[in-house]
Amino acid sequence: MGDGRDLRTLFGSNDREIHAAEQFTNRQEQWEAVTAALGDHLRTVGAPGFDIEDLETPRDNVLVFHGVGGIGKSTLSRKVEAALAHSEHRPAQWGAPVWGNGHPRVLPVRIDLARSAGTDFERVVLTIRLALAELGRPLPAFDLALRRYWDQIHPGEPLEEYLRRGGLGRRFGRVVPQQMQSALADIAQALLLPGTVGAVVGQVTGALVRALRDHRASVRALAECTRLADFLEAEPDLDSLAYATHLLAWEIARLPRGRAVVPVILLDTFEDVGDRVHRDLERLLQRVVWLMPNAFFVITGRSRLQWADEALHGQLDWAGPAAWPGLAVAEDPAADPDAPHPPGGPPPGSAGRARGARQILVGDFSAEDCDDYLARRLTRDGNPVMGPEVRAVVTARSHGLPLHLDLAVQRFLAIRRTGRDPRPADLDLDFPALIVRTLSDLTPDERHVLRSVSLLDNFDVALASRAAGMTYESAALRMVERPFVRFDPHAVWPYHLHGVIRSTIRTAGDRADDRWSERDWTRAAERAFEAIGERRAAAPVPDRTLLVNCLRQGLRLARDFGLGLGWLADAAWAYVGDSVWEPLAPPAPEGLAPSPLRTAADALVETLSALARRQHEHRERTVARLTAVVDSGLLPAELRDMAVYYRAKAQRDLGRAQDSRDGMRLVADGGGRLAPAARRGLAHLARLAGDFPTALRTADTLGWAGRHHRVLGDVWWVQGDMARAAAAYRAARDEAEEHAVAGERATAQAHRAFTLAFTDPAVAQDELDLAHHLLVGLDLRATRLTTHIAALLRDAGTASAQIEGRAQVLRAEAATAGITAARPAIELALGFHHAVHADEVRLNACLARLRETVRGGDYAYYGDIVCFMAGWPLPDDGPSRAQWLDGPERTRARWRDLVTARRALYGGTP
Repeated sequence: MGDGRDLRTLFGSNDREIHAAEQFTNRQEQWEAVTAALGDHLRTVGAPGFDIEDLETPRDNVLVFHGVGGIGKSTLSRKVEAALAHSEHRPAQWGAPVWGNGHPRVLPVRIDLARSAGTDFERVVLTIRLALAELGRPLPAFDLALRRYWDQIHPGEPLEEYLRRGGLGRRFGRVVPQQMQSALADIAQALLLPGTVGAVVGQVTGALVRALRDHRASVRALAECTRLADFLEAEPDLDSLAYATHLLAWEIARLPRGRAVVPVILLDTFEDVGDRVHRDLERLLQRVVWLMPNAFFVITGRSRLQWADEALHGQLDWAGPAAWPGLAVAEDPAADPDAPHPPGGPPPGSAGRARGARQILVGDFSAEDCDDYLARRLTRDGNPVMGPEVRAVVTARSHGLPLHLDLAVQRFLAIRRTGRDPRPADLDLDFPALIVRTLSDLTPDERHVLRSVSLLDNFDVALASRAAGMTYESAALRMVERPFVRFDPHAVWPYHLHGVIRSTIRTAGDRADDRWSERDWTRAAERAFEAIGERRAAAPVPDRTLLVNCLRQGLRLARDFGLGLGWLADAAWAYVGDSVWEPLAPPAPEGLAPSPLRTAADALVETLSALARRQHEHRERTVARLTAVVDSGLLPAELRDMAVYYRAKAQRDLGRAQDSRDGMRLVADGGGRLAPAARRGLAHLARLAGDFPTALRTADTLGWAGRHHRVLGDVWWVQGDMARAAAAYRAARDEAEEHAVAGERATAQAHRAFTLAFTDPAVAQDELDLAHHLLVGLDLRATRLTTHIAALLRDAGTASAQIEGRAQVLRAEAATAGITAARPAIELALGFHHAVHADEVRLNACLARLRETVRGGDYAYYGDIVCFMAGWPLPDDGPSRAQWLDGPERTRARWRDLVTARRALYGGTP
């Protein structure tokens, strides 16, 4: 819904056909929070026991919306005021408030506290009184106090003139002084003072105090205000003006039923009230909120209110959760970031982040809301001026921040003034103005911490202070309370910067007086890099989540700032050791395409990225990426072995056996960390070639590092000895569990399920269930393919399992992944199924596909196995030359027995 004409945009273009309107988008949840809280307040003030004179009961008459600058808080405040004042101004998506029958009229009063608005405390009080002028009657107790204050603090300056000159008197500037004068005259008359004295506030005040002290019947109505006499004897100043709002609340409470109102006072831009050291104005405003419990206050600002913090006793009149239960937060002093914390409690470093029920963070726009905003902001003949491609780029860049959308609109118009239509690339940028808005109310130390943590994806207070090079944490503790710092209790380190704020600080032109030089940024990166490594090293037990978080951030810092590898080398080995393969590669530096490999950090980023992405890319792509790393010569010898070894694995998956052997032999001969794994790779290659004796002998030398049990299982199942193979895989799984290597554990279990699927479908189902459970959270594409092939074997011999169709899907998946080694296993599963059914036509087709797949090289013996299962002689062109461990005939018998057993299970005939 439009929110009036946008004059800045209107005067930004000569094109009179463009309609430029301010836009208000959604914020339905915030409106619902307002109506719900206001409904509670109306019920509270309407309850029989409510007492305006009670100054001890905790207050719940305030609702706070806080958020990063430019998020739309002021727009929300204006729209709430309009919606409460006139239902026709309520956005269509906002539902009508439901407060029940008989409630007083709601009277919204919005006050902008921004420094640019020039609002001081006097203007706040006068604005509230002016709004109540529409009641059409004096408010004697308060009006007398206000008149007494004015005459002493502003002698010789008529209030009416002050209101006119200050812009407050447009509607009620004459009415309020008249009502004040009328109240003064009425009191004088009640006290039987001479009529001419009725305008002399000093004499009226003195007479009224004496009358109140003497309990005269003539002032019975005012005598019900128990604190009035004491107040009138106090010295007029700003403090007394703040206390006078109690009299205003008392007058509102005694309005006749037909004129009863509940003021809703909206205090906007509360961050300009002061800072956390100078709270003079904040103390006066808090006093107003406390002394007017029948009014409801909606406060909007960048930071949460700290009124419920016990530490503010002495700085504010009322502080602590007992006074402001709705504003209370769960505090944790955040001392040691690695210290344990109670189950269910906030993690260390989360001080002040659990918001009170009446403190609401104003969130970012959704992508849909951003697009809607941009589409409606500039229109011609009712159609959006900004095209969908441009809107999509701006939406992505904005991270939902309305100020970014507004700045993008201004740039869009500026480009149009050059005579061309803006392209998406023209809006794919950040705006320096956002830096000014973000830094404007931060202390120098907070700005230093903010720039430091903009280098980090996430952080805690200790890490932020360390990255900033500070030996104290006070600045970081203040900074994490800012609304542009988001809190995620489930993250390794709970804080992160709002996306667009972080991006802008790192990439947009910083023209602040304390802006950093390139050397400043590099020093901060070095500090952050070292601090992250220290935190990983200090972990009491290996923590995979911490490892990945440290690697992601460390890789980015090392790459972007040309740092040495340092602790990254050891972390990289820990990462590959678990075979989990979470994505690691940080995105390219903002606005830059991926660059050629220039440093060791570049090469390590590319290596680890290729290893993780091989679960989602064709193996040819993996080989190409790792070849580039190896050829660059940037990595130290052991890390170069990592690239060579995993390239050899990918080459084996592609069926490039000789290239794989060369790589595995190079790593094995080097004797480094991966030498045992490379020897295992050579054993696998011997098995694929049908040299089972060599594979078996090698397995006996591998030990845990070479995954000896899994190699044994791989050798035994192709012999048809499923019991021995399943036992070997179980031993491999258990050993992996002992060593806490999740990837190896899942892989061994998947192979165990594959093996047992030949022998017992029911047992195989249980083993598959376990395999799927162990794969949760892991990214192992080849292992998942193994479980799918195992499911085919489990269902082999059934009539309604759609084996052929499922096999076709798996062929396509293997081809997409470049895992050609899976293709023979798929055909073997089909051969088993057709052998059970004695389907000679499909068996021959299966053999033909196998021969085409293996072409006489690796896996050639799979054709022999199909013949064994079918009870057929080996083909005329000769066997595969596989060296069966106990001869071909005994191997044939075992495979044939598996088919016979499956056929008997389903009642088939030979």
